[in-house]
Amino acid sequence: MTTDTLLIELGTEELPPKSLKTLAVTFYQQIKTQLDAAQLAYNEMHWYATPRRLAVQVTGLVACQADKAIEKRGPAVTVAFDSDGNASKAAQGWARSNGITVDEAERLVTDKGEWLLHKTIEPGKHVEQLIPEMVKVAINKLPVPKPMRWGAGRTQFIRPVHSLTMLYGDKIIAGEALNVKANNLVTGHRFHHHGLVAIENADSYVAQLRDAHVVVDYQERKQTIKREIELAAQALGGEVSEDEDLLDEVTSIVEWPVVLVGSFDEAFLNVPAEPLIYSMKDHQKYFPVFGKDGKLLNKFIFVANIASKDASQVIKGNEKVIRPRLADAEFFFKTDKKQTLESRLEHLESVLFQKQLGTVKAKSTRIASLSEFIAEKIGEDSRLAYRAGLLSKTDLLSDMVQEFPQVQGTMGKYYAQSDGEAPAVAQALEDQYLPRYAGDKLPAQNIGCAVAIADKVDTLVGIFGIGQPPKGDKDPFALRRAAIGLLRIIIEKQLTLDISELVKQSIDLYQDKLSNQDVATQVLEFVLGRYRAYYQDQNISIDVIQAVLANAPTEPLDFDKRIHAVSHFKALAEAATLAAANKRVGNILVKFDGELFPAFKRDVASETAELELADTFSAVNAKVAPLLAVKNYQSALTELAALKQAIDNFFDHVMVMDKDPQVKTNRLTLLNEIRNRFLAIADISLLQS
Repeated sequence: MTTDTLLIELGTEELPPKSLKTLAVTFYQQIKTQLDAAQLAYNEMHWYATPRRLAVQVTGLVACQADKAIEKRGPAVTVAFDSDGNASKAAQGWARSNGITVDEAERLVTDKGEWLLHKTIEPGKHVEQLIPEMVKVAINKLPVPKPMRWGAGRTQFIRPVHSLTMLYGDKIIAGEALNVKANNLVTGHRFHHHGLVAIENADSYVAQLRDAHVVVDYQERKQTIKREIELAAQALGGEVSEDEDLLDEVTSIVEWPVVLVGSFDEAFLNVPAEPLIYSMKDHQKYFPVFGKDGKLLNKFIFVANIASKDASQVIKGNEKVIRPRLADAEFFFKTDKKQTLESRLEHLESVLFQKQLGTVKAKSTRIASLSEFIAEKIGEDSRLAYRAGLLSKTDLLSDMVQEFPQVQGTMGKYYAQSDGEAPAVAQALEDQYLPRYAGDKLPAQNIGCAVAIADKVDTLVGIFGIGQPPKGDKDPFALRRAAIGLLRIIIEKQLTLDISELVKQSIDLYQDKLSNQDVATQVLEFVLGRYRAYYQDQNISIDVIQAVLANAPTEPLDFDKRIHAVSHFKALAEAATLAAANKRVGNILVKFDGELFPAFKRDVASETAELELADTFSAVNAKVAPLLAVKNYQSALTELAALKQAIDNFFDHVMVMDKDPQVKTNRLTLLNEIRNRFLAIADISLLQS
């Protein structure tokens, strides 16, 4: 069958850099889905993207769909003809709909009866017939949150569209999309190439655009930029930090990348590095350069979209642009230090945390008290924790943070150092927001942990306390992130804290501001619900998580010990049998409507197997009890695994539901004692083999 290469390109005004990759990949996926659905075979597919185009190239695409044999079954013969053999109206209508007469119909005979049948061959459609509609569908399914209109028309897209190219080999596929007719003309580089580029063949697309100073392959462009930036940094004796988002954004801005190096006055390095870095990255899309010691250098690397004959002019222009940005940061830093953080505390009374929950000043006071409580629990200096909590939000009023919100907390640390605050207090001001995202680092010190935990608990309790929990994908106060961050800090920092105790303390600090009477229960359930995501990221199976959740432990560190103990237990050879036995016992006990004995009565027992199980359990329990007392759940479950043989023997030879009520109750009491010992750790009946 004939094959050739297909090219589709949508030419536009400059697309939003942060959306470009998503748009390109989605366009590619939509075309691929439709080609697969149409059963059009091909060799490979590639997506391309630059600021002014989205493109898909498909190599080895068959020219036409295969013909399809179609069978259309009609009415049963018993219904299709009357007693005289005349065709019924149903049969005639069916025949007309298929363009035949009843006499021309074939018969389908099965063991269930006989039906009229029409067989036909549906010719496959050529790509030229199929592609235009596929392109329209793909465009309509692109994630375009805010479409715009241009010119006098009513056509809408994320940016004005200037061209549409649809080529199969060297032939233009007739069609249109977004009110633009297809041709083979595409734009080259805005400055390095004058006029349009006539694509000769779908296979020559990449090469022809390269000749027009456009590197159309997004991944190639990205890797070139990354490589050149690393080489430039090495030449400076430094390095650049990894920043995939910035690299993607820069790749989405340029079509012909040229990597250059600029510098700024060393005096700016007296300003904390973070705001300088944000100025370079966020405002100018520059890559800051760091020395081998990790300190910021007075150099930056940027990517131009033009190969200038005099690169020094381009460098000077960028140095001129960044200077006022850095000067602003320097001015803010010097101005902010004229006021202490403590002096800003009263001004937080004018900043609202949440309408029903009061001001940021009130929140700071609550955080301070809760931080003090937590510090006492974990054996840290409660005085320092209170101080850190009290000052935790004061840098929000600084000029630097108002200009660069990303450095909140970080600037608090620098200003606290300038004010002569204790080092642990200064560090805690930065650590309070950690972790900011999945996989982010945790607070460096325990005072910071206390403030971070207090802040997160205060927010959770407050927002749940006014009846505004997250709904669907709406989580304006980032409560899910706060809950997972809370768990991470407590577990990974090995802090012995009880969530229910922290929540109760927080509720008391809010006094009469909370309207939701179920806030404690709801917050606890919400936090417990975050364990699933946390442990699934660690490849812990869902049944293990559910087994521990059944007990709803309120100490995250205790929960973590149980998780790892049950995960270890599940791998034991005895686990499947014991899980099944626990499930069986649970089902039996649910149906029992009597009252169990306070303890197993040996004098009521008569069967050898039940006496053997009682003795084995007594011996095992003697070892398990002290292990549970020190929360050594893994060793406890390993000891309990020794019950397998005795339990198997018991169920093989003993009738639990004996006719004698005393005997039955005694046996159920024994089983209940064993099950409760397992339940002290987790509900292992939920484990899947």
